[in-house]
Amino acid sequence: MSQDSSVLQLRLDGAVAHLQFNRPAKRNAVNDETIEALRAFFSDIPDGVRAVVLSGKAGHFSAGLDLSEQVRREPQQVMRHSRNWHAVMGLIQFSGVPVIAAMTGAVMGGGLEIAAACHVRVAEPGTMFRMPEGQRGIFVGGGATVRLAAIIGADRLTEMMLTGRTYTAEEGERIGLAHYLAPVGGGLAKADELARQIATNSATVNYLIVQTISRISNMSAEDGLYAESLAAALSQTGADAEEGLQAFLEKRKPNFV
Repeated sequence: MSQDSSVLQLRLDGAVAHLQFNRPAKRNAVNDETIEALRAFFSDIPDGVRAVVLSGKAGHFSAGLDLSEQVRREPQQVMRHSRNWHAVMGLIQFSGVPVIAAMTGAVMGGGLEIAAACHVRVAEPGTMFRMPEGQRGIFVGGGATVRLAAIIGADRLTEMMLTGRTYTAEEGERIGLAHYLAPVGGGLAKADELARQIATNSATVNYLIVQTISRISNMSAEDGLYAESLAAALSQTGADAEEGLQAFLEKRKPNFV
């Protein structure tokens, strides 16, 4: 099943949904329509989808915010625009369904902020990571100071924004911007492979993983340990836990419903 919009394409393939940015003439720069299309999908993920692959059409993941839309605005308008991005990035991160980013070409500015909201990131050779806002006279507004800083650290994010430095795919993998390096032309296939593997996990445990771990990182140690115990209790008392244990004892792969 496939469904296309002018800015975001959707293809359903079993338990995996493939989303693709579709603004190739703009290197998949993100406009307000794209943000609303992401909101619509992650607010109402189709039944049966257990993993999502997010990629960009025609060689680029996303070159960031479409600056051609950024006309002169009052501070309150900029604030509302930024908070809208924060809400949609939160939907991506906390929908409860794992999201795998297949990154190629430009992964810059807002594009990198979107990638940082994904749970698994695959990069091909030639991928370029950059936060160029400092050279454009603007500050980030899509969540980089929280999500990207959590990945690479506040110190390195500061350096990226001050200098506009471009990190290669190999450098990005070394500092955590990517978890996997795929061969040239193989990023989408690797992301799909990972998505299908993840989709065979317990949907309940996948939900707990993407909902819980990043939140625990913002808690005190004692509060985090308590939240961990709650997640463990939720995961270890249902049918999936029984199936997982039985499969282990029978030396077979579990079949989680």
